[in-house]
Amino acid sequence: MLFGQEHVRRYVQTDGAEGHDWQGTTVLILTTTGRRSGEERSTPLIYGKHGADHVVVASKGGAEEHPAWYLNLSEQPEVTVQVRGDRFKARARTASTEEKPELWRMMTERWPAYDEYQRKTSRDIPLVVLERQE
Repeated sequence: MLFGQEHVRRYVQTDGAEGHDWQGTTVLILTTTGRRSGEERSTPLIYGKHGADHVVVASKGGAEEHPAWYLNLSEQPEVTVQVRGDRFKARARTASTEEKPELWRMMTERWPAYDEYQRKTSRDIPLVVLERQE
């Protein structure tokens, strides 16, 4: 998480005027449903665009375990996404083996540290495709 809940609060309050552009890249807010609590959890994540879809990386900085938001959407793939002032429902899915090389290249262009994170962990860092639901 970038700078955590303060990032989320300022992003939501300002429709992304504060927080969308961050350290040379762009950030969205992903809201998942807690798999144990049932409560909504919002996380700021670097994103890329692939066609109409948004793509995020479940890196957790190269930790050995998946981030909580990824575990949440694995059980409940219906999520809410906010990009600047645009809030929408989306269905989250893990990118397929076939999709991953192209999407990984796109995301490491946006945030080169993802390659370093992958080297730090034995787990295969998932890419998540957020498909807008109309």
